[in-house]
Amino acid sequence: MKIVFMGTPDFAKESLEGLVEAGYDVAAVVTNPDKPKGRGMKMIFSPVKEYAVSKGLEVLQPVKVRNNEEFIDRIKSYNPDVICVVAYGKIIPKEILDIPKFGCINVHGSLLPKYRGAAPIQWAVLNGEKITGITTMFMDIGMDTGDMILKEEVEIGENETTGELWNRLSKIGSDLLVKTIGLIENGNVPREKQDESEATYAPMLSKEIGKINWDEFTSEKIKNLVRGLNPIMGAYTFLDEKKLKIWEIENCRGKACPCPPNVKPGAVIESNEKTGLYIKTVDGIISIIEIQAENSKRMNIKDYLRGNKIEVGKVLK
Repeated sequence: MKIVFMGTPDFAKESLEGLVEAGYDVAAVVTNPDKPKGRGMKMIFSPVKEYAVSKGLEVLQPVKVRNNEEFIDRIKSYNPDVICVVAYGKIIPKEILDIPKFGCINVHGSLLPKYRGAAPIQWAVLNGEKITGITTMFMDIGMDTGDMILKEEVEIGENETTGELWNRLSKIGSDLLVKTIGLIENGNVPREKQDESEATYAPMLSKEIGKINWDEFTSEKIKNLVRGLNPIMGAYTFLDEKKLKIWEIENCRGKACPCPPNVKPGAVIESNEKTGLYIKTVDGIISIIEIQAENSKRMNIKDYLRGNKIEVGKVLK
């Protein structure tokens, strides 16, 4: 079984590693071009490229794949049985989908048809889902609309962040891809059409989504926002026109968190380096556990309050 693998982040690296360790012939690895990073703008390999190079695999990094005849001819030259696509980051055109003998297989971070699109893991956490999973599928020209092959369901922890769920699902996705390729190889792969009436979408995240709206968001919605954007970008708010990123909170529902009457949502009701920082919401109180000031590092709130005073009565906006 000759495979061409297409992927970019650590989520995809797990799947590539799974295929290599299972003994499959990975003829080439396609990943996004290197990107400059840090103060020195040093060119950084993607996690997939790092692993591929370490294993001596051939690496291709086209700037574009659509209308790129040279790249498409290169893929044809490998005569792949299967192309595996995992979080590659570019739309795969029909010219490539039609190349492999057994089709293009995708590992998707949701239980399709829910959360089609670029950010299924993030949106599952942002929306407070209790269950999610991984689906492998045959790719077609639609956005995650192809026939499903295998699924594995997982529970999302009450305090689990996108980063933590991402890491768990990447390993599950790797195992499921290896199982899927095995089924294709043995000629008994299942196919199940998606129910279009149940489809939902998970678009790319914008920076603006991280803003906490204290006048509208419940404590639970704020917690899901904080979990869902950790570690991608962080939820944020403003204090005296300075941005504060919030990385972890606790919902004080059911705890002894006294709140004076007629307090505006977003108001600081307790600020103490020994007890922490408590904020009023539209339906309760939250405790901030980890915070990050502008041009500073992430800090436990008690450590932060030892060097930064936040007055009771101040309103976050």
